Formats: sequence, C-alpha cells, structure tokens
Amino acid sequence: MALPALMAAPALAAGDGKAGASSGAQAKPADPEQGRRKVLDELFERLAKAQDAVEARGVSGAIERVWMHSGSDTADLLMNRAMQALQRKDYPLCLELLGAIVEIEPTWAEGWNKRATVRYLAGDAMGAMQDIAHVLALEPRHFTALSGMGYILQGRGFDARALEAFRKALEINPRHEDIRRLVDKLTLEVEGQGI
Repeated sequence: MALPALMAAPALAAGDGKAGASSGAQAKPADPEQGRRKVLDELFERLAKAQDAVEARGVSGAIERVWMHSGSDTADLLMNRAMQALQRKDYPLCLELLGAIVEIEPTWAEGWNKRATVRYLAGDAMGAMQDIAHVLALEPRHFTALSGMGYILQGRGFDARALEAFRKALEINPRHEDIRRLVDKLTLEVEGQGI
C-alpha cells in the first residue's frame, strides 16, 4: 500500500538529525500524491475554462482517468475486476471487490464512488448516499458523485436538494449539458418562473 510508505518518510526526516542532514544532500523523492493533486488542480482549472462541451468532455474524461488510479497495484487490480463484474451485472461480486478496495485504500475517493454507483444499481440508495458522503469528504470536486447524489435525491422526490447537488456539479463542470438541462428544469419546478 502506498499510504504507509508515504507516512514513513516524514518520520525518518524527523529522527536524530543525522537522517535530516544527509537527506538534504540527496534529492528528495517525489510524493506521488502531491503530483496527482497538482495534475488534478490543473485539470480542474482547464475544466472551469473549457470553451465548449467537447473540450469539457475531454478534460472531464482526463480527470476521471486520474481518479481511477489509486497508487496501489492491488487496489487497481481489484478495481479492474470489479469493473468487469459490473459489466456482467454481477453486483454481489462487484460489491465484494469494492468493499475490499475501500478497506485497503480508504482514502481513494474513486473506490467509494464506484461502490456508491453499484450500491445504487443494486437497489441500495441509502448505502449509495453513505458512500457518496465519503467521496465528497475526500474529493469535494467529484462532479460525478455530486451528480449521482442529485439523481438519487430527485428519484426520492427531494427536488430542492437535488437541484442543490446538480448546481454544485455544474459549478465544477460548467459545460456538462445534461446537468445544465436538469438544473434548468428543476429550477423552474422548484423555484418557479421569475416575474
């Protein structure tokens, strides 16, 4: 797992002073999570400035590809198998694999997001909402989780709360036409027409 290895590095630097002194002479190893964050920050900036829906789809696809990599070979392999099970609509196996993923990589937002999706497809909307809460705690810019929350809330008749979730998703991904149409529709239904 990548997380313990990253957590161990600062402990060495804070040791007896000798490790800190010698580490200054050596090149500091790159923090993969920091690099991943930087790439995501740049992609989210590009997404906010996208000129049209085609450009936005390309950038949002790049963001989703970054999200799909956990940094753990084991978790990535389990995710691959879970996605194969999802294609076969083998929800029990998919949920078992995704459960293992969130256990071994609890800070990987996409593990929680995929499990939320599968829980919803398997008829467990409450479980899906719990997983979405984990996703958004880890990655508040997760526009697909926000959209998923909106769809679940709308399906349960909570249109005002669904509108709020869709609006947040649209703030992050302003060129998403399907979400924009939902926001327009729900705005009329929830808030009515202006005078």
